[in-house]
Amino acid sequence: MLLLLDIDGVMVQAAPWKKVELHPDGFYQFMPQAVSNLKDIISETGASIVLTTSHKFSYSLEKWGEIFKNRGIITKIDRLDDNMELLSRKDEILNWLSKTSQIDNFVIIDDDKSLHDLPGNLKEKVVFTQPLIGLNKESALNAIEILNKVMFV
Repeated sequence: MLLLLDIDGVMVQAAPWKKVELHPDGFYQFMPQAVSNLKDIISETGASIVLTTSHKFSYSLEKWGEIFKNRGIITKIDRLDDNMELLSRKDEILNWLSKTSQIDNFVIIDDDKSLHDLPGNLKEKVVFTQPLIGLNKESALNAIEILNKVMFV
């Protein structure tokens, strides 16, 4: 199971007028409720993370693992390909899915509005967050439901 995860607006409040607090490791401090809810998703489903965030190539995968571990989140971390063509998030995910075989069981957690234009079968796998709220309990439960749905089909 895969969790395609954005960071801004999901794990970090996306308020342009507000400076984001930094963790001692130098990356943004995640919202406590978002951390708790992400941990619940991983605990309930065993999902690993695929970073979709624009920050995904700011660090090596090893460093990303440390960043998440520093926040109490332990799981395998991967990322989408580098977005050299400056694709929208929707096209970036579609491109990645077209190159990745046997990926049926995934959820996308993001606040990016371009994902509203995904084909219906993929849009059903999106949990949209609100940029100022991030990954709340309702969003986490929706993500768990999407991931668990495939298991019982």
